[in-house]
Amino acid sequence: MTGKPAYPVAEADPGSVRSRSGTPLDAITLDAVAGGSLTIDDLGIASDGLRTQAAVARGAGRSTLAANLERAAELVEVPEAMLMRVYELLRPGRAQSAQELLDVAAELRATYGAERCAALVEEAAGHYERRQLFRRRY
Repeated sequence: MTGKPAYPVAEADPGSVRSRSGTPLDAITLDAVAGGSLTIDDLGIASDGLRTQAAVARGAGRSTLAANLERAAELVEVPEAMLMRVYELLRPGRAQSAQELLDVAAELRATYGAERCAALVEEAAGHYERRQLFRRRY
């Protein structure tokens, strides 16, 4: 794809769309699924696909959607257990303190290079602190 990405990318430039495992879009068919030649990773989205969608959204003036897609691109390689841990801690009343959120943000940044996601968790820690959304200890 050259220049500004067109939407929908799968129609505008189908050759550039690949799954998380690198499988090209045209190889993901019902026959391939039924025949057992695809795995779950062949159906997962790749981080570069999410970044391309973010570029499309940004080009259309949808900066919030673009930021969400960029964060999603960072999370593609984060293990499910870590994703669930972050999700649970971000639910109001689940984290014990701002420090607990800051620690998980540092782990996202250091272990997975998820800079944007770490910044979001750090921002949440500040908001939760101001609104007293941490679990109370008795």
